[in-house]
Amino acid sequence: MATAEGTYLRTELEQRRERLHEALHSPAADASLSQLLTAVDTALSRMDQGTFGLCDTCHESIETERLLADPLVRFCLDHLTSAEQRALESDLSLAASIQRALLPKTGLAPAGWEVRYHYQPAGMVSGDYCDLFETDGGLLFMLGDVSGKGVAASMLMSHLHATFRSLAEAGLPLDRLVQDANRIFCESTLAGQFATLVVGRAAHDGSVEFISAGHLPVLHIHGGGATPKDSTGVPLGMFCDTRFPVHRLTLAHGDALFLYTDGLTEARNRAGAEYGLHRIRTLAARHTSMEPAGLISECLQDLLSFREGLKQTDDLTLLAVRRAE
Repeated sequence: MATAEGTYLRTELEQRRERLHEALHSPAADASLSQLLTAVDTALSRMDQGTFGLCDTCHESIETERLLADPLVRFCLDHLTSAEQRALESDLSLAASIQRALLPKTGLAPAGWEVRYHYQPAGMVSGDYCDLFETDGGLLFMLGDVSGKGVAASMLMSHLHATFRSLAEAGLPLDRLVQDANRIFCESTLAGQFATLVVGRAAHDGSVEFISAGHLPVLHIHGGGATPKDSTGVPLGMFCDTRFPVHRLTLAHGDALFLYTDGLTEARNRAGAEYGLHRIRTLAARHTSMEPAGLISECLQDLLSFREGLKQTDDLTLLAVRRAE
């Protein structure tokens, strides 16, 4: 296990042991607290012996995201008991329901703009992030991808959602909004946990400003084709004190911005080739006058054809923001 994660887990376990000792001195202490204390002491002992994080059955590494969520787990996913499997399935189902509830409302129709998104997890939960909502200044849109997979990634996605929703109410300039969100995210996550992200604001007059924190190029689709706009900074959470330059442009009526996660670019066919940025740009350039719903539909059809029946292996999110004609 990485040093930063190991240090975090040891600190977490030591804090739990201290709290359990305090709770056990209470007159109303429950007998189960002694069992928990034994489990924590055992976990710390395993750390000292170098066996922490190894499955008791197969002695292979337990999934890191599960250890971060619960440092007392003793079995990898392949060796859970039937009861543990049912409990995990129930937890995943609940997490998926919560995550779906965080997605933007369908049918959002901000004045002067047309928007559509597609959100498709590879499993029950996703590490992709997508949000849309109207503000006094127009439309605020966000799309990103947090590090990792599974439940741990979905928790980071929820953290990002809450952070941006809270900060957006303050009406901050875009660079300050992202700078503050980055600091909060950096100070409340582990080393190695970060998110690539595009945050943009579209005004009623067609002007758009956006920040791309280490994310894939945003495509500006216009009458002449599709022009990529590259990242303007490092991913969120990588450095606590950093600035994020702002892209500014004005969209003509019928122009659009197309955003996507690496579930599109890194999809592979049976020959092992990646879908890639060039194919996305070529497809967008063929449909410069298409509304967002049609553009996303064309992209999904092309991706399906490219994959040649292979199963989706990564979370996929697409977002199109178009100035109404």
